[in-house]
Amino acid sequence: MWQIWLILAGIFIIFEMIIPTDFLIFWVGIAAGLTSVCSAFIDNITIQIVVFCISSILLIFCTKPFVRKFTKKDENVHTNAYSIIGRKGLVISDIDPISGKGQVKVDNEVWSAKTKGVTIIPKDTVITVNAIEGVKVIVSAEEKAEIKI
Repeated sequence: MWQIWLILAGIFIIFEMIIPTDFLIFWVGIAAGLTSVCSAFIDNITIQIVVFCISSILLIFCTKPFVRKFTKKDENVHTNAYSIIGRKGLVISDIDPISGKGQVKVDNEVWSAKTKGVTIIPKDTVITVNAIEGVKVIVSAEEKAEIKI
């Protein structure tokens, strides 16, 4: 009977390689391997099934948080560009939300800009960066800047 449990262990581990399930089927395969060792000493199929079920449940619940810690996936890709959100800048080219044109200078970097509203933000206006969409920053006007020469 131990050969059947060993074959089941191999099948479960192969399925884990084919269908990645965050080590769920893998631990069931390990439990089948443990049951294979148990069945070498115990011939009662009921005890073998109980050993298989208990070891599967224990392995899954005891190791799942540990595995999740190392396989944690972060869907958001954060770059240094997001560090300008909330910063003030200066409009260097009128921002026209209808034509989608306009540029701002934030931290000595020039960005293409747009607004959520429909008002045109003229050149030399102080803005605040609210968000980044693609390669454009979303800005809102603060006040008219005074140009000192």
